[in-house]
Order: sequence, then structure tokens, then C-alpha cells
Amino acid sequence: MSGLPASWITVPLCDLGTLRTGPFGSTLHQADYVDDGIPLVNPMHIVNARIEPSSKHCVSAATALRLADFRLAVGDVVIGRRGEMGRCAEVRGRETGWLCGTGSLIVRPNDALCPTYLQRFLSSDSVVAYLLGEAVGSTMSNLNQQMLLDLQVPLAPKREQVRIIDQIEELLSDLDAGVAELRAAQAKLKLYRQALLKAAVTGELTATWREGRRTKALARVETGAQLLARVAGERRLQWERQQIRRLAVQGRQPAGDWRSRYPVPVEADTSELPALPECWVWASLDMLGEIASGVAKGSKVEPGVALREVAYLRVANVQRGFLDLSEIKMIPATERDIADLTLQPGDLLFNEGGDRDKLGRGWVWRGEVKECIHQNHVFRMRPFVPEVLPELVSHHGNTFGKEWFQRAGKQTTNLASINMTMLRSFPVPVAPPEEQLAIREALSVCLSALDEQEAAVDVSLLQSEAQRKNILKAAFSGQLVPQDPNDEPASVLLERIRAERATRTAAPARRPRRAREPA
Repeated sequence: MSGLPASWITVPLCDLGTLRTGPFGSTLHQADYVDDGIPLVNPMHIVNARIEPSSKHCVSAATALRLADFRLAVGDVVIGRRGEMGRCAEVRGRETGWLCGTGSLIVRPNDALCPTYLQRFLSSDSVVAYLLGEAVGSTMSNLNQQMLLDLQVPLAPKREQVRIIDQIEELLSDLDAGVAELRAAQAKLKLYRQALLKAAVTGELTATWREGRRTKALARVETGAQLLARVAGERRLQWERQQIRRLAVQGRQPAGDWRSRYPVPVEADTSELPALPECWVWASLDMLGEIASGVAKGSKVEPGVALREVAYLRVANVQRGFLDLSEIKMIPATERDIADLTLQPGDLLFNEGGDRDKLGRGWVWRGEVKECIHQNHVFRMRPFVPEVLPELVSHHGNTFGKEWFQRAGKQTTNLASINMTMLRSFPVPVAPPEEQLAIREALSVCLSALDEQEAAVDVSLLQSEAQRKNILKAAFSGQLVPQDPNDEPASVLLERIRAERATRTAAPARRPRRAREPA
């Protein structure tokens, strides 16, 4: 490092302390492990510069005695050597006597180095980047111990190290308090978003709007029930057109009482549903739109049928209230499947399965990707009339529907799922078309303001993280606290420690005095 103060020096870590690995895995056997014994400290137990032991990763007292060389002492710095680099913590007192685990290392600094100074340095951004760059292993990073010993440490005078530590703790304490407030605000905004969406689909958001309509004695417009009746007519009409087209492809004409085969929509169970505002009505999803499953990966096709690769949506793409289109995969499909399953703007998407909290989550397709279909684990609902606003149905599915789908879904050992029948019976509140527009407008204003607040919080959190890095960078470049000319320079301190160590090494061992025999 260049540009350090004159009283600083850079020294390899091997000159500032010793390094000890944890016991090899073969040293410990199943019989050595006990619950609530002497904790083993592995990287997973180092969280936010603190050691948080697990009662399930402990050994017996007898095993701890056998492995006494791996016991932690006050002033040690424990660093993970496997997995995530930068996980390190100082042993301050309560951890004394615990054992360094197989995946950790003990760095025991000498008198030239304050343990807290070392811990903060090892967790700084530049050091973590260095350790990651020198790590080995393809599936899990392993810290190269020699690289750690060769790590160049910017060594400040001992008294300046103490001042640096005090300043770091003060600044980071204030920063942590600010981050905690931002996290709390973030959580409140998330709860507010859910409350806002719930108010929109239950009519609370437009309660004042409805009252204003009533007091102004305006002419009555189409109600939810009237809209539903119109949707039912369109539903039947679309079915009849589909039947005529299907028969035409086969070269046939409708015959007999073919209209009697019309599939009546599934009814929603409204027995335990809450009351709706005036002019609203409950309907099933099946009443409101055409529901379809998607193409299955690896499905067989008849010989000679051509396949063409096309973009398709997976469960991972369909999130709760938005679409994650950062990775769109391709799938071979027949031209018939492409024609039947290509998504159209305004289509609603619902996830079929996965983890239980993913059931039924979804959002509205707006034509973001040209000629895109969906797989069979994603259901599509296409409203029969444009007056059924898809985003309001989706908001309802992501709020009320979250618990409804979890109750209705089936659970296997590793997977939860809903089927087409469940989805068809999903109850949806239908508001009058005019009120739906009022809800969408009010919601748009509120959500825009909410998005701005959430974005401001996100920016502040990013700035806080950048500030944390800047504090540590300034600390270990000599820019965080002023230098004191009365401090013993680091080079003099280190030479004195080396000389004292050499003197101790060279001094002959004192023989014990023999007891004088009695006369």
C-alpha cells in the first residue's frame, strides 16, 4: 500500500502473529459430538463479526480436553477458511475455551497488533476481494493459508490503532442505527403496500368515491352483477366460435343440439367470504376468463411434426406482483402449441406449484417478449371482456389469494401445487366497470408514491453500505484519525517486539534448583 503515514509500515501477517487451523475432520468422530457441549466454531457460526454458536455443533468435555490445542483464547481472531470469505470475529471472553472448527482458522496476533484492528482489517472490502481471488476450489472456496500469511497488513502505531478502533466503532454504531431505521421503514412500506392492495380489491380504497357518487344522485351505471351477466354472454359466444372453428378444420358443420354441450362455469364457494360493497359481486375465475395450462418440457410429439424454439415463461419468471424477465429460456414447441399458448397483453399468470408460499402468485403479461408461451407449471387466464381489469384480479390473487391457495393447495413431500379445478373455483370480487377504473387510478397514484419512497430507502441503504466500506478504507490508509508525533512508530514497535522475542529464544532454560539433602 502506498501513501501511508510516515509512522506506519506494511508487514506480512506472518510477522504479526501465528496461524492455527481447526482440527481435521478425521480427528472428530460421531461419538465426540454432543448437544449443548463445548461449541465448535465454523464459518456458519460467525455472523456480523460475532460468534453465534449452535447447540448442535458441540463436542464433549473429554473431546475438548483432547483437542486443547484448538481452544480459543481472548484476543484470538477466528476466520472462516471455507465458503464465504470475510467471516471473522474477535474472541472477547465468553468464547474462551470454545474450539476452532474444521472450517475455521485461528489468527493469534502478537503485541504489535490490536485484535479488533486485525478483525476489522480482515473483514474489509479489499481484503475480502484478495482472499476470494486467492481461494481455491470449484464448488466451495477454500482459503489458501499461505496467502493469508503473506497478506500485507498496514500497521499503525499501537496507540493510533486504539484511536482508529474507537472511531470505527463510533461511526459504524451510528451507521448501524441508521440502517436499522431504514430497515424498519422498508418493512413498514412493505406492510403498507399489502394493506393498500387489500383496500383496493375490497372496496375500502374507493369508499369515499362511492359515497360521492351516491350523494350526487348520478345516473346508475353498470353494476358488478350486470357486468358479470355480460361476461357470461361473451363466454358462451367465444365457446361457440371455437366449436365452429374446430369443426371447420375437420371439414364438418355443427349438427344437432351442439350448443347444449356448453361447459357451465365452475361456481365459487362464497359461504365464508366477506360481504362486498354495494354493486359488487363474487364470481369464480372460471366465469371471468379462459384458463389454460402450458406446454410441458420434454413432451412427446408425433413423428414428422416440426418443432420450433420459442421463448417461454417458467415459475421463476412469475413473481408476486411483477415478472422477473432477467432470464428467459427457450423451449421447442409445435406450431399448434405456439399458436394456442402465445401470451397476449392482458393475460393473467398464476403459478401452479413449488414452495407453498409460491402457490397462485402471479402478475399480468404486457407483451414484454415477442412470441412467448408458458410452461405447464404456469396457468394463464385471459379475461373475456376488457372491462374485467386484469391487474385488479391479480392484486386480489396476490393478497386474499395467497392464503386461499395455501389452504386449497395439495402438499407432497417436497412440492405444493394447485390444479386447474382449484384455480377455476378461485373467488374474485367484481366491481362495477366505472369503479374498477377509479380503483386503478387511485391505486396508480398511491403505488407511484410508494415506489418513490421504497426507491429512496434502497438508495440510502446502498449509500450506507458504501459509507461502511469508505470508513474501513480510510481507517487502514491512515485517513480516519490524525497522527500523533508522540506515538511510537510501528517500525520501532515491531523491531522491539522482535528483539524481545529473540532474547527469549536465546536465553538458556533455567534448571530447577535441587533440594538440599538434610544433614
